[in-house]
Amino acid sequence: LVFTEEDKYGLYSSLLFKYFLAEGVVCGHDLFVASAKERPDNILKELPAPLLDDTYRNELGEEATAVKSEDFQDSMKIAWRYQNLPKMETSPTTSTKFGHYYDVSKTMSPELFQSIKWHSFYLPEELSLPPKMKTCNMNSAYARLLQSIQRIIYQEGFDGSDPQKKQKNILRIGIQSLGSMLWGDDICSSDTPEDIHSLTKFLYVLRGLLRKSLSACIITVPAHLIQNKAIMERVTNLSDTVVGLESFIGSERETNPLYKDYHGLFHVHQIPRLNSLICDVSDTKDLAFRLKRKLFTIERLHLPPDLSDTVSRASKQDLAESAKLLSSGCGAMAIGKKHLDF
Repeated sequence: LVFTEEDKYGLYSSLLFKYFLAEGVVCGHDLFVASAKERPDNILKELPAPLLDDTYRNELGEEATAVKSEDFQDSMKIAWRYQNLPKMETSPTTSTKFGHYYDVSKTMSPELFQSIKWHSFYLPEELSLPPKMKTCNMNSAYARLLQSIQRIIYQEGFDGSDPQKKQKNILRIGIQSLGSMLWGDDICSSDTPEDIHSLTKFLYVLRGLLRKSLSACIITVPAHLIQNKAIMERVTNLSDTVVGLESFIGSERETNPLYKDYHGLFHVHQIPRLNSLICDVSDTKDLAFRLKRKLFTIERLHLPPDLSDTVSRASKQDLAESAKLLSSGCGAMAIGKKHLDF
């Protein structure tokens, strides 16, 4: 269960949502798309086009060429005392490719959808149908969604407890903007909602369905609208992977020269515990994302080592505060108290 905290305007979180679904199409998985504000078939029509084989190499080659030209221009500007320091690697250096890459400037061709099965749940249409089960003190929209997911798992052969005769496959579930007012939940509009445990109950039952089936699920939630922190703590504990997207749109960091190469910060709040009591803690906690011409990338946050005179005093103070929060990498360099005292 991948839980994604949406950015304020939902721009980049929807892109991450579509990446998850596009990977399922390329891998031949079955899809289940649920939404209360946008028709699922419209979401699938906007999936990014995959970069396969030669196309993938050519596109990444263009990006690498652009990065090298940027590095050359930076080397002409960089202070002499930083010239011989090792360069911070912003992306993994391994040659093995994990998953697929996608071109966000193009949409996926309809031919790719012909080889997969996909199911949809559009809440306004579902509410017009009579209920088929008791709500169990749960939001009726959540109950209907759980019933649809359960029916797909059992009827399409994804139940892990029941031996299947046909070839096994994986079900990818995508639920968009769960917890918003469109789902009939008031956790985003009130500090003391009427049914504070409705979302918690839904995730508890959903996680049970995922555990006993061949399925994976991504959920986007407008977490910045949820004022009750207790709800967010429960939701985090019921999820496997919890990430948050903090966009620079509309914030002071959008015009801050320190973050000019990025479009937002990528926060990893929780990662799965695999065969252990505690989760593996990554040595790189400072991550940022940016939307290039064709690719959406998540990289290590690499702040510039030398601050020019155009950077305001407030920006320098912001950098110092940010550096204290960073555990390693550019954080140690930015503080200037460990190895770089001049």
